[in-house]
Amino acid sequence: MLASASLQAQAPRQIEYRKNATVQEWKSSPTPTVDRLKGFKLRKADPATDQYGGWKSESYEATGFFRTQKVGDRWWLVDPEGHPYIFKGVAVFSVGNSDRQRKALQERFGTRQNWADSEMEKLRSMGFNGLGAWSSVKEVRASDNPMPYTVIVSPMGRYHGVHLKRYGGKYLQHGWQNYRFDLAMVFDPEFDKYVDSELARIEEYKDDPWLVGYFTDNEIPWVRDALDRHLTLLAHDEPGYLAARKWLDERKGKGARVEDITPEDREAFNAFYLDTYLSKVTKALRRHDTNHLYLGCRFNQWREELTSKTMFEVAGKYMDVISVNHYQRWSPDMEEISNFGKWSGKPFIVTEFYTKGEDSGLPNTTGAGWNVRTQEDRGWFYQNFCLQLLKSKCCVGWHWFKYMDNDPEDLKTDPSNRDSNKGMVKWNFEPYPELLERMQQFNDRTYRLIKYIDEH
Repeated sequence: MLASASLQAQAPRQIEYRKNATVQEWKSSPTPTVDRLKGFKLRKADPATDQYGGWKSESYEATGFFRTQKVGDRWWLVDPEGHPYIFKGVAVFSVGNSDRQRKALQERFGTRQNWADSEMEKLRSMGFNGLGAWSSVKEVRASDNPMPYTVIVSPMGRYHGVHLKRYGGKYLQHGWQNYRFDLAMVFDPEFDKYVDSELARIEEYKDDPWLVGYFTDNEIPWVRDALDRHLTLLAHDEPGYLAARKWLDERKGKGARVEDITPEDREAFNAFYLDTYLSKVTKALRRHDTNHLYLGCRFNQWREELTSKTMFEVAGKYMDVISVNHYQRWSPDMEEISNFGKWSGKPFIVTEFYTKGEDSGLPNTTGAGWNVRTQEDRGWFYQNFCLQLLKSKCCVGWHWFKYMDNDPEDLKTDPSNRDSNKGMVKWNFEPYPELLERMQQFNDRTYRLIKYIDEH
């Protein structure tokens, strides 16, 4: 409580935000920022960091790879040199796919490698020290001065595509991720083949100290009523139905009805459901790489897994770090995010979050992040959000989503990413300086902020 009270001692900014540009009503929320922290010396930046971005003032066991360690009541990543490390990352560090983006790349950088080398240096100068999912790993690894990076492999995503074709390319009932009945096919024997083939390709990274770890898949729909759906929506010869039927019979007696299912049954089945997925992917991951961290499958739904103690308990059995795509909250709620660590017994990392500026010239009608009025407001949001994460003591980093705005003329991209200002640079690589200035102001003081929080 002392840390919280201290951080609120000076009046925070009031920043306006709304869901998207089609919503007329603006809300306003207190937004703490580093320049208004009582007693915090803004003029001083962090002490020296090592080549990975770890804090050289402290040292722990160096293993040559990234790992986790809890020191007192605070979780850390520990970099290959043995220094504590907060992963200040940027997701989707890539150049885009449109003709206009290819032309802009050629004019500004000449080659993709020149782009990667130049932009990684700019990110480092702004206090970032790593790259999140869907980044251009080939160019990062080829650089003489790489950044820590992550790799995402998608065994369920690959199998999902095959499953989709089997049903004619679309489903009659599906959610936004387009899984049939919002169910992941974890019980299908065919899925096991995709687990092995997808995870086999990680062997090329197994000896690379710059790799932090792996994600498997993204935002799988772990719906609360998965048991009911398996039993009522799947054909009776499908593996998912058979697994759910067997599970319910063993739990409640042979012939138990769907009407007999309780909330406790649903929670217990979801533990079994998630455990089945995680046991398969982690077994394959460890078969191909024993050196790097497993960063999880990127939970994202508040009404489903993010408020489920049971799901986090299962995740903690398998994941080294729990990955969370964090939307729908202006500020992280301390009780909610503290539960991530308490329930799992592991640290967590926020792998997606962002706001969109209405001064960007983009429509900003899609996407999960909030709309704000200006690029500077986006930067103040970044400071507020990350400050709360540091206060939790179980967060070991964050990845801003994302490096670059999509080209709004590129109609081949995901519609949720097409027309909105999520990037740190525009579609043509021009930066948003007001956003980046506020990000750097926070990033350059992250380790000092941790000391400040822990001492108040």
